[in-house]
Amino acid sequence: MHVYAIGLRTRFRRITVREGVLVEGPAGWGEFSPFWDYDPTESAAWWRATREATERGFPAPVRERVPVNVTVPAVDPEVATRIVRDSGGCRTAKVKVAEPGQTVEQEADRLAAVRDALGADGAIRIDANGGWDVDTAVERIHRLNRAAGGLEYVEQPVATVPELAQVRRAVTVPIAADESIRRAADPDAVVRADAADIVVLKVQPIGGVRACLELAERIGLPVVVSSAIETSVGLAAGVALAAALPDLPYACGLATAQLLTDDVTDHPLLPVAGALDVAAAAAMRPTAERLDVTAADDSTAARWQERLDQVLAVTR
Repeated sequence: MHVYAIGLRTRFRRITVREGVLVEGPAGWGEFSPFWDYDPTESAAWWRATREATERGFPAPVRERVPVNVTVPAVDPEVATRIVRDSGGCRTAKVKVAEPGQTVEQEADRLAAVRDALGADGAIRIDANGGWDVDTAVERIHRLNRAAGGLEYVEQPVATVPELAQVRRAVTVPIAADESIRRAADPDAVVRADAADIVVLKVQPIGGVRACLELAERIGLPVVVSSAIETSVGLAAGVALAAALPDLPYACGLATAQLLTDDVTDHPLLPVAGALDVAAAAAMRPTAERLDVTAADDSTAARWQERLDQVLAVTR
């Protein structure tokens, strides 16, 4: 077991350092890295995903490459432009919005910069992480759709399923559900309420690749596979899911190793020509030197051991 702590190039999800645990088992390496706002019960799904990776491995792939989007945090236009241009050929960008303290003008300027960097044929999607109310979401989606020269979709503009349904009826831009799936006791509620056009699935929060495949089949909506800002070990599980889905109509949010200042391998999962290689992900293993460099300090490691003990207590 290895506890890591790796800096982020830009503040993301209100954190500047990503932490987690890597575990080696008979089937390979897995990652356990729930954010700190997940309690032990919610974090149990993340541990199930880790056990799948270390004890069972992943289903066989049906494709060799997975197209991915570049993720643009809530940065100024100049930084946004650089991120897109240095993205490894990504033709889709996911842009963070609804950042506390930022204005719609700042968001519009960021999107205009991303459009300029991508060109007219690139796809832009935005992610509000449930940060708007219904009225604000409708207003901002109209405004930001114009600023971006057209949005592919809006991810989780509001917090609840009934609110998602209201927003979806009020706008023409497709709506994607993320938190309403991965943090919901009843993810099928999104379908019953006709609240989304697309679902975003993340392997760890849902409990593993197979759990995601079962959920995707049951829900029956197009799927975008995304990361939880993991190391390349955790990203490999996301690539395994994207590679095993019968259909993959959208670029996936799995190019997030670009957000980290370091990684636990000498060969991070980074896009080439806008895609990740499935075979490279399947062969992903940490290297001793990178594990040493990325090791958390003793107090952080102890904190994660305590947390894992709490999760194990609720899963027994």
